[in-house]
Amino acid sequence: MSQFAINLLFVGGSFALYIGIAIWSRAGSTKDFYVAGGGVHPITNGMATAADWMSAASFISMAGLLASGGYANSSFLMGWTGGYVILAMLLAPYLRKFGKFTVPDFIGDRFYSSTARLVAVVCLVVASVTYVIGQMTGAGVAFSRFLEVSNTWGIWIAATIVFLYAVFGGMKGITYTQVAQYVVLIIAYTIPAVFIAMQLTGNPIPMFGMFSTHSESGVPLLAKLSEVLVELGFRDYTADVDNKLNMVLFTLSLMIGTAGLPHVIIRFFTVPKVADARWSAGWALVFIALLYLTAPAVASMARLNLLTTVYPEAAGQVENYEEAMAEPILYENRPEWFRTWEDTGLITFNDMNEDGRIQFYNDGNADFADTAADRGWAGNELVVNNDILVLANPEIANLPGWVIGLVAAGGIAAALSTAAGLLLAISSAISHDLIKKTINPNITEKGEMLAARISMGGAILLATYLGLNPPGFAAQTVALAFGIAGASLFPALMMGIFSKRINSKGAVAGMLAGLLATLLYIFTYLGWFFIPETNMLPNTPDNWVAGISPLSFGAIGAMINFAIAFAVSSATEEPPQEIQDLVESVRFPKGAGGAVDH
Repeated sequence: MSQFAINLLFVGGSFALYIGIAIWSRAGSTKDFYVAGGGVHPITNGMATAADWMSAASFISMAGLLASGGYANSSFLMGWTGGYVILAMLLAPYLRKFGKFTVPDFIGDRFYSSTARLVAVVCLVVASVTYVIGQMTGAGVAFSRFLEVSNTWGIWIAATIVFLYAVFGGMKGITYTQVAQYVVLIIAYTIPAVFIAMQLTGNPIPMFGMFSTHSESGVPLLAKLSEVLVELGFRDYTADVDNKLNMVLFTLSLMIGTAGLPHVIIRFFTVPKVADARWSAGWALVFIALLYLTAPAVASMARLNLLTTVYPEAAGQVENYEEAMAEPILYENRPEWFRTWEDTGLITFNDMNEDGRIQFYNDGNADFADTAADRGWAGNELVVNNDILVLANPEIANLPGWVIGLVAAGGIAAALSTAAGLLLAISSAISHDLIKKTINPNITEKGEMLAARISMGGAILLATYLGLNPPGFAAQTVALAFGIAGASLFPALMMGIFSKRINSKGAVAGMLAGLLATLLYIFTYLGWFFIPETNMLPNTPDNWVAGISPLSFGAIGAMINFAIAFAVSSATEEPPQEIQDLVESVRFPKGAGGAVDH
């Protein structure tokens, strides 16, 4: 059986499973559509939350970012995991006790203001749309390789599948589909990692293999990787970072962004009681840890595999790296996996010195220029898209065809599960918070369901368009969404739960200030609304204010939000007594009933 047929079997089988589950658990009411009826078991919800959370950015891009940046990119791991702890301890149980369907619902009622609700809807839609771009980009990468179609067609296929099960199933269909997607993606991620760890180190547990001895050279694996990288002008894999402030702010942005992401928060409205919200978050952390502890190992091993594919002489014990680097692989002898990824356009080769060999090194390193010239190299000839490393890993390691098919299904499951959660958050904000609570309070339940499905269809079309024209790598686009959610929604939720003094004027002013400051900073460097070539300053460290990257600005935006909200609230009247009593009651997270629509 050909590899294409195996891929089709795995991917097609998983699609049939997802759509079958969505039909079986089709939403029959708005409560089913928004919160799956409010009766999901904590372990089931933890698994669904983990799938919702482990997006294309986690599955496809994170290992690629760790592989390309080493320790410097470990902020992604620390920030995303730390954010979950904040969510479990400070937000989930309290929001569950409040017993509403959506994040704008909580903000609108707690701050007794339809303006606050409207601002929360805008913040939610902006953050979720930015995030969904990354999912569509990731799905396009996976589909284009494994179904052998163009990236554009890949994104359209992904959009169609999400439309089929998210629009009909709502939260109920999405929850049980995500459980299946978690099982698919975790198996798909760990099996190749075990194979590769065994090949490179003889240790079957990837996270321990990363710190073991590299079998071929007899040197610790990370030391071997750093040696090869430095000899090619790249940064030492475990080197410290120069800009500590930016790293701290970036980690903080990811943490508060995680805690403020609406598609994750609404998962905690689906469990029967408050204690279940805490247990859900705990189980989600366990399920997420299985992938996040494996990702650094996959990253380091994939990078070493790639480098030793290009420079076979550097794989063993090397006494003279000058000699080892003098004989890179001939282009005509490139392996089969290299050829298949070239067809997608995600690996490109340009023979600059016309010697028929592949020179892969850091030609942007001025200190390495003389060494490269002495070796007769005229520039880096190989460009590898970071997003392919996990997907290409089984092929690079010559694993069986069924493992490659499994990874295809896993990568696609990761992108689709998060896309569905985000689209549900967008559609419920529009149909429930905008239409039912603001524009037409007398709308029937049937009318609200129709509005939810139409708005989800519209959101899918917008996400597809932006996926075809993305502003960056899947994980970097996602990092922007975290910055936006962290700067706008997270402070409003925290102040809404823990401060009786914050009133509606303070909350609205804070959310707007945080959102606008963050967007302005991001658009300055990445272009207005991410449109290419509309940026006002080049996106380089020299131009960043105080060395703070656009990806790290969410933490500053959140500080602005907190400061403005407290200042405006202090200068204006106190919230009504019943709102202060409500905050007092929410703080003791016991005895919440089912999610209700007030």
